[in-house]
Amino acid sequence: MDYSVSANALKDKVILVTGAGDGIGKQAAITYAAHGATVILLGRTVKKLEQTYDEIEAAGYAQPAIVPLDMKGATKQNYLDMVDTIEGQFGRLDGVLHNASILGVLSPFDQIGEDSYDDVMQVNVKAQFLMTQALLPLLHKSDDARIIFTSSTVGHSGRAFWGTYAMSKFATEGMMQVLADELSDSNIRVNAINPGGTRTGMRAKAFPAEDAGLLKTPKDIMPLYLYLMAPEGKAVNGQCIDAQPKK
Repeated sequence: MDYSVSANALKDKVILVTGAGDGIGKQAAITYAAHGATVILLGRTVKKLEQTYDEIEAAGYAQPAIVPLDMKGATKQNYLDMVDTIEGQFGRLDGVLHNASILGVLSPFDQIGEDSYDDVMQVNVKAQFLMTQALLPLLHKSDDARIIFTSSTVGHSGRAFWGTYAMSKFATEGMMQVLADELSDSNIRVNAINPGGTRTGMRAKAFPAEDAGLLKTPKDIMPLYLYLMAPEGKAVNGQCIDAQPKK
């Protein structure tokens, strides 16, 4: 599949990226900015967001914005307030990449703690549900908007000991499909990406013994992230696409 887009594919677009402080979220924010977008960097650690901000500024791209938000503790009102801020500053939103998620504890099913389950479901599912609900009016103001969720290989096919994380990604794919179907006649396209094994902090936590040097970097998988956000990807809706399909 050819995921090439034009150099200024995202010119004048306003795109929100969650988990923009490191890993795939940071790389996506920089890549979107490099293709002309004004990016809104959302995450819980201001220092990390500032580093992403500085890299985008230093490269001479459009000045980004920072939204510090801890999705574990955020309420519906926090998301509504965030939308007011974005609307006040930009007037609309053209895209959101739901990248932030947490791994939780990998354990046998019967040993999953209730607190751990609640945390993973809060960040990976409920926060994204509430945020998307709040953002929809802004996305409808765009001529050509995108919502991209992040799934996982264990969100297609459950795997032993991946417990809550796998369940949260099944829920994510379900949310994406429901929304894509509802919005199929609108200006908004909704899809999900399964990044596959990528050199990130979360991957290292899940596979501590693995040789990270053998994994693709976040930058390697960016063509798909760009394509689904850009005008070139407009025909795609309701799909979960593997960034690293099995050969």
